[in-house]
Amino acid sequence: MNKFSIYFCLVLLLLCEVVLSQPAKVRIRQDAGIDSLILLKKTLNKELKNFKIQIYSGPRTAVEEKAELFSNSFEKVPLEVVYETPNYKLWAGDFRTRLEADYWLIEIKKVFPSAFIFKPKTAVIIQRKKDD
Repeated sequence: MNKFSIYFCLVLLLLCEVVLSQPAKVRIRQDAGIDSLILLKKTLNKELKNFKIQIYSGPRTAVEEKAELFSNSFEKVPLEVVYETPNYKLWAGDFRTRLEADYWLIEIKKVFPSAFIFKPKTAVIIQRKKDD
């Protein structure tokens, strides 16, 4: 095959593609209820229990001391004092992802080595501190 025939075939292929191709048209038909479902999903995601880190569990006086130490060490992390029979518990954070909770756990374990990550169920919140 000579160069002319190769160039001719390439030009012919490109011409066929341009002539025979169709313009793209996308039509989306969406049920009216989808927008309300998306809004409901966003609301539920905000209300879902996220990951937390338990700093300490024990008598109230000890929890208050640990809370003070924690607040001085980690000002950006929200803190909760929770009562679950028979102990008061100190919970830190409200992390949306496990990765974010793991990052903070590494930092928190430097001061509180017994800290661990969990997903809370239900508890009576005694005190909640958040940054403004």
